[in-house]
Amino acid sequence: QVQLVESGGGLVQAGGSLRLSCAASGRAFGTYTMGWFRQAPGKEREFVATISWSGGGGSTYYTDSVKGRFTISRDNAKNTVYLQMNSLKPEDTAFYYCAADQFGSAYGFRGTYWGQGTQVTVSS
Repeated sequence: QVQLVESGGGLVQAGGSLRLSCAASGRAFGTYTMGWFRQAPGKEREFVATISWSGGGGSTYYTDSVKGRFTISRDNAKNTVYLQMNSLKPEDTAFYYCAADQFGSAYGFRGTYWGQGTQVTVSS
């Protein structure tokens, strides 16, 4: 099992940047495919980005609306995955969740373990 704790959310003006972090406890972090999801008020949770485990070559996938603006990365030595968010828009406002799936596929990633989330608010 792995436990996930997100941090880095906050309030930012449109066009600004934030970096979310997700720290994982447990062993063998490198065997987990990691991802970010978000949920805005009144909307369903949606996929944002994922990065595969080491055996998957570190492949990354993004939802179309964040391509070119968001970057997912991981530091296996620190058991942490990051989401760098640039050129933020008001429509990026949501609760952001980190998820993990051991040996999971980055494509079609669903997540088995979930963090508690962190709020991101982008003002216009």
